[in-house]
Amino acid sequence: MLALAPMEGLVDHHMRELLTQGNGFDHCVTEFLRVTNQLLPERAFHRICPESANHWKTPSGTPVHLQLLGNDVAAMTDNACRAAALGAPAVDVNFGCPMFVRNAQKSINSGRNADNKVNRCGESYGGSILLQYPDEIHQLMSHIRKALPAHVPLTAKMRLGYEDKSLAIENAQAIESAGVNQLCIHARTKTEGYKPPAHWHYIARIKQHVHMPVIANGEIWTLDDYKLCKQESECEHIMLGRGAVANPNLAKQIQLFENGLQHSESPWQDRLQDLIWMIDELSINGKDIQVQGKIKQWVSFMKFRYQEANEFFKLAKKLKTPNELRDFISPLASNKQ
Repeated sequence: MLALAPMEGLVDHHMRELLTQGNGFDHCVTEFLRVTNQLLPERAFHRICPESANHWKTPSGTPVHLQLLGNDVAAMTDNACRAAALGAPAVDVNFGCPMFVRNAQKSINSGRNADNKVNRCGESYGGSILLQYPDEIHQLMSHIRKALPAHVPLTAKMRLGYEDKSLAIENAQAIESAGVNQLCIHARTKTEGYKPPAHWHYIARIKQHVHMPVIANGEIWTLDDYKLCKQESECEHIMLGRGAVANPNLAKQIQLFENGLQHSESPWQDRLQDLIWMIDELSINGKDIQVQGKIKQWVSFMKFRYQEANEFFKLAKKLKTPNELRDFISPLASNKQ
């Protein structure tokens, strides 16, 4: 199984549509829907996942799972149930985001009461900060699992830890014992961020202590990375993140490889065509500055895989409007070198 990772501020429904066009992914996950202390309106779910209007599938038919981030047990449970009622094929809970959420640092600095009750002081946070408190993770996920309809899978995504890996196994066991159906592990701690390497071998160590399906994630930029990750993590299931954004053909290469078929790198001209498509998509409802920001952000990731992207980025970042960008890209995209 190959999944597309939820990447906040990067993989929105436009990017999901583009990256799943080749049908290389089995499912993808939304950016997180931030939950504080209340049940969110239906429009919030539709906004984070416009594919909900298409039976929670991208235009190519790839299922889209809904991701939640928060620590309030009641609110998270209510919103998970609302997602299920709206038709979400699965609900995922984020324990991997490395960002601080409101008042999280204050909570750490002020200390915790002995029984570590979730949301004791009304703080609102989530993501990897909860990896310091396995009991809170278990409590949160247990409540959600008991409330969700049995046919709706509950999944989670975590890092190896917050500052270190000392609680990695305990966190995974806390998640499994809560009745979670599947766990994705990003093979770095919050402190390690996105700095290479990813510690895929540590996922294999965690797998020795849990029985639920585990998905390996982190630092998979190429087909060779994919092969090595599977080997070191001992996982059959893989989630692609930044590597798929840098090379939208990566999932298709992996799919062909797994089916014993010939696979090859796609040329830079294909990426330029992708950029034109994205400019047109974003321009329908977006402001010029938003379109520019998204395109430049995407090209900055392409620099990891395409040498041509470096010079392209230097020139493109000086352009001010989507039309200028499109006019700049079009002749380059048609130039078959």
